[in-house]
Amino acid sequence: MYLHLQNFLNDRLKVIDDAEYKNKESFKRVKEIIEEIKDVEGKDKVVCDFTEYNPLHKGHKYALEEGKKYGIFVSVLPGPLERSGRGVPYLFDRYIRARMAIEAGADLVVEGPAMGILGSGQYMRCLIKMFYCLGADYIVRGYIPEPTIEKVIEKINKGYHIRVKPYKIICIESGEVLGEKLEIDNYVIASMSQTIYKLNEEEKLNFNPKFIFVRRLEGISGTKIREAVLKGRFDSVKDMLPESTLKILEDLKSVGLERFILRRFDDLILRTANYDELIKYLPERLAKHIENNRPYHSVNEIKAILPNGFSKHVKERVISILEARISKEIRKKYVSNYPAEIRILGISKRIS
Repeated sequence: MYLHLQNFLNDRLKVIDDAEYKNKESFKRVKEIIEEIKDVEGKDKVVCDFTEYNPLHKGHKYALEEGKKYGIFVSVLPGPLERSGRGVPYLFDRYIRARMAIEAGADLVVEGPAMGILGSGQYMRCLIKMFYCLGADYIVRGYIPEPTIEKVIEKINKGYHIRVKPYKIICIESGEVLGEKLEIDNYVIASMSQTIYKLNEEEKLNFNPKFIFVRRLEGISGTKIREAVLKGRFDSVKDMLPESTLKILEDLKSVGLERFILRRFDDLILRTANYDELIKYLPERLAKHIENNRPYHSVNEIKAILPNGFSKHVKERVISILEARISKEIRKKYVSNYPAEIRILGISKRIS
């Protein structure tokens, strides 16, 4: 637990630094590596995806294999603080998850944004800017079949973009209303399209990658897999996991699986909630609401008084913000400056 805490605190400082500085040499180095991989693989296109691999299952591997038909595969793997887009801790740190990606066939894995402390719009901007810096020709996205997403995919495949509003999914170019809402994974597709449009308008990126849409495999449950891993019962979900992931899990179990499992640092959260001036981290109204209900003796007490938001994950993200203690201003600069550096987490063994 002490090592995990040290890593968390180091990541916190890294996020703060990334709000101010850029390592331009890292961009140059990654571009050189991408060109080397292209030469080795005999491919001339870059395929990117962002997936948390929490852990990597057969659905992820299927999307990876489909993507590799179009070019070399670069996985953007979030990221510092080890908190997911849902705000909760990952099962394992990004280095273990990167190993899963490489063993499953990814050519290159780079570090993505600190998703757990960012709003969905903020981390989507970070991801699109990372794809742009990596020179993505294609973006892979898994989807769940439903009438609205089929319309969304049709428009995107024609080169159009999508705008997402509460209970209204719109094609920007045609103005057509495509539906009212989307499944969460499908929502990411629409949000990504909207963000590409925004960044092209605001930052003149001229970034127009094509999408590779991969229908989600049925019968795979990330929740069931995580529950089985926490219990060390991999056999109960072995049909959902590729052999490469099972091998890594068995290796971890052989030296003590528990030492690798990530947890929240409740003491940090409670110290912030009970003693800090919370307006530094949160919107004023929410900050005052939390302060007015002090003191707290458990993280669950904090969650109990938090209001619900449009996103069902908003409470966990608030908890992650209290845990990380990185101000609103720094988070805003972090997104604006992103990526400050392209950090490599893994390279295919086929590359020298």
